[in-house]
Amino acid sequence: MIQIEQVNYSYQETPVLNNVTLHESEPIISALWGRNGAGKTTLMSLLAGHNRPDAGTIQVMGQNPYNNLAAQENLCYIQENHPLGRNWTITDMVRFGQYFHPQWNQTFAEQLIDMFELPEKKKIIKFSKGMKTAAQMVLGLASNARVTILDEPTNGLDAEKRKYFYNALLETYEDNPRLILISSHHIEEIQPLCESLIVLQAGKVLFNQSMEEMREKGVLLTGRIDDVNRVTADVKVIESSQMGSTVKVMIDEPYSKMWKDIAHAQGLSIEKATLQDYLINRTRNQEGVKR
Repeated sequence: MIQIEQVNYSYQETPVLNNVTLHESEPIISALWGRNGAGKTTLMSLLAGHNRPDAGTIQVMGQNPYNNLAAQENLCYIQENHPLGRNWTITDMVRFGQYFHPQWNQTFAEQLIDMFELPEKKKIIKFSKGMKTAAQMVLGLASNARVTILDEPTNGLDAEKRKYFYNALLETYEDNPRLILISSHHIEEIQPLCESLIVLQAGKVLFNQSMEEMREKGVLLTGRIDDVNRVTADVKVIESSQMGSTVKVMIDEPYSKMWKDIAHAQGLSIEKATLQDYLINRTRNQEGVKR
């Protein structure tokens, strides 16, 4: 469905993406995560055909998306602050959505408009932040595009509306399986929906693995300093905090029976790190970690 081969991209001579390769041949819901400046927005823009890579190739459904109207029929990229007509109402947006997306699902669009309680006669520019986000999600989910890219899709939505969105996402994916790429800082909230996770760090792909594998990464160990240092001597410590004679560390290891047995044998407490905390620590400068 998408093929990204050794892509480089620079902005005003500043490298943003460096030798990025990604393949996805089957329908899947995938999360895209990275710190600010990691290259997420640039990668999504290249996939959507908004920009052309400096080197390497990109294909969406077998076609180069850049400056290619035929390729755009398979694409829907909803940016965080998606550009919409200043005088558009939600009715206008839906009408134009049908023009640009051949697989448009009008019935589903109307269901989403009702679900998010969006006024049909009010101009979208006068919507609240949450309502604007909801309008964008109507466009993204009802497009039925073979490759649908959603950037921070829950930004501004309250807890109830976020739940509506997640349910709608799963519903449309089950009815029409396709590649849905979700960029979000709220990885703990979206990870139950996603089958895989792509992590960017400094313009490179750090991880591209199943969400099941990623959920198991990161082990927290707490105990006496000497005991913790002894069992972690040969593994990567990515976070450490000390209080008196006790230290708590996060190690870059899978949460497994082996580590539970080691912790029990050494009198250490053991916990599974959250995925968010693991990613934050895994992608920061590790020079500051104290042992």
